[in-house]
Amino acid sequence: MKTLGQLALRLVLEDEESIQHMLDQMKKDGYTAVRGKVGSMNLEKVIAAVETTAKRNDIVSNNYRDEHCLYHATLEALSGVCRGQLALGTLLRTAGLSFSIVKGERILGESNDGTWIAVVLFGTIGAPIKGFEHEVIGLGINHL
Repeated sequence: MKTLGQLALRLVLEDEESIQHMLDQMKKDGYTAVRGKVGSMNLEKVIAAVETTAKRNDIVSNNYRDEHCLYHATLEALSGVCRGQLALGTLLRTAGLSFSIVKGERILGESNDGTWIAVVLFGTIGAPIKGFEHEVIGLGINHL
């Protein structure tokens, strides 16, 4: 069984050479997906990078419902990355993250459950000094 969260996690962790194959398979299964990167000491820039990437890749439209769903999935993922303290620069920490955004069925083949969006953030967080960071991951899922 494939779930939306599993697909988003696998996409963000996949090595560069295999991403396109995985995206092609996800498209065949009815999912819309993208992977991107962002590095910042500012949460607003992380959120903006996710939102911009989602819009440019037709995962969300320019309407309240889509943007609201993506925003909450992103905040949930950030909560995992930031360990519940939604702050970066104000706590003297920086993040270097890869992210994936996947839109589709929550469970492959269960179309009666509606459309969902998953956001995964994976990378490093730590003091803004090289070598003072550690890996983090966060997953957010919201119903569209």
